[in-house]
Amino acid sequence: MSKTEIVRLSVSDVRFPTSLEQHGSDAMHTDPDYSVAYVVIETDDGLKGYGLTFTLGKGTEIVLCAVEALSGFVIGKHLDEIVNDFRGFYRQLTSDGQMRWIGPEKGVIQLATAAVLNAVWDLWARSEGKPLWKLLVDMDPKKLISCIDFRYITDALTEQEALDILLKGQEGKRQREEQMLEKGYPAYTTSCAWLGYPDQQLKQLCTEALSTGWTRFKVKVGADLQDDIRRCRLIRQMIGPSGTLMIDANQRWDVGEAVTWVTRLAEFRPLWIEEPTSPDDILGHAAISKALAPLGIGVATGEQCHNRVMFKQLLQASALQFVQIDSCRLGSVNENLAVLLMACKFQVPVCPHAGGVGLCELVQHLILFDYICVSASLDNRMCEYVDHLHEHFKSPVIIRDAHYMPPKDPGYSTEMLEESVRRHQYPQGEVWQELQSPAKRARPSAHS
Repeated sequence: MSKTEIVRLSVSDVRFPTSLEQHGSDAMHTDPDYSVAYVVIETDDGLKGYGLTFTLGKGTEIVLCAVEALSGFVIGKHLDEIVNDFRGFYRQLTSDGQMRWIGPEKGVIQLATAAVLNAVWDLWARSEGKPLWKLLVDMDPKKLISCIDFRYITDALTEQEALDILLKGQEGKRQREEQMLEKGYPAYTTSCAWLGYPDQQLKQLCTEALSTGWTRFKVKVGADLQDDIRRCRLIRQMIGPSGTLMIDANQRWDVGEAVTWVTRLAEFRPLWIEEPTSPDDILGHAAISKALAPLGIGVATGEQCHNRVMFKQLLQASALQFVQIDSCRLGSVNENLAVLLMACKFQVPVCPHAGGVGLCELVQHLILFDYICVSASLDNRMCEYVDHLHEHFKSPVIIRDAHYMPPKDPGYSTEMLEESVRRHQYPQGEVWQELQSPAKRARPSAHS
């Protein structure tokens, strides 16, 4: 690897007014404007890396400030210096003696860390001429282990145990890679049943999805029980008894309320209830899991799980039956690798969170690596897909027969189209200037 030096880091506030049509609406987030803090790192030899972290509009400018505060750890570094001690570099970003106080490894500072590190991983994959999933699949297991910070999780997973998992995963790896290239990784859709969608729109979208091969559907619930019963019944009737149904409360309930509410929805045979209570309540999730087990309903969570330590505890407490990693909530690929390996040890399937802006593009790389090199299983495994905003990416995700097809372009699929970034920059971009004109009053959710 050449001595590629990072000479510049820039970050942009890019927002899409999805709240205008209720895209992304759920029981807790009623008017989201899908947005990203979009990072570009430039090198002295002209190579660029692109990264992002996902937000819902307001507050993106705070993430930008955190990214800029971390930029000093990146500018002036050589790429080979980073990747030859990626664990050390990760700790530099997450363990600065002063900045870790506003984390540590959670909240805004961790979102910013993810955006920066996602750009570094994109740069590394581009420098090798490989899509990120292929970079990971081809990597020597010991090299891969050296990218992970095992601090705080060795009581659940040691470095040696992680290495043993990866070494075992070498067997049959090429066949699984060929399988993915041919058939892809199974997906489920959330696009049909956002909470703000009227029934007619829900029916139309579900009909269209069924006609194009979708068999796994997720419904947003949690605001009104009778409304949930009606909408779940409608979806179950449309997808039939063999279709897979999941429900998602987006943290709406207290523990007891979650058990009572989901029990009322058990007749529709949901595979899981997602985020039934506070994402920080590990024991609460454990209680809900235990209560719902006789009904055959699992608990899924993780899209707002701060770090590997929380995932460790969720696994140790048998508090979830489906692990939902997020490519931008955790500390990029490094921390997601730790969670994938812990989930494998605890034999809990990984079904990642995706959607938003760019989350599908990113997380597809992680699920491919998980299947090919770690889990070697597709039992009860699928990845979320939401059909929004892919047209703004240079290498948009490809779905075929309700499966993610492996991306082939070098990098982490994070590069956005320059025109999309320019038009959607907040607040000066054309899209937002139009919405804020006297003729078109801006949505309150769009303002900082």
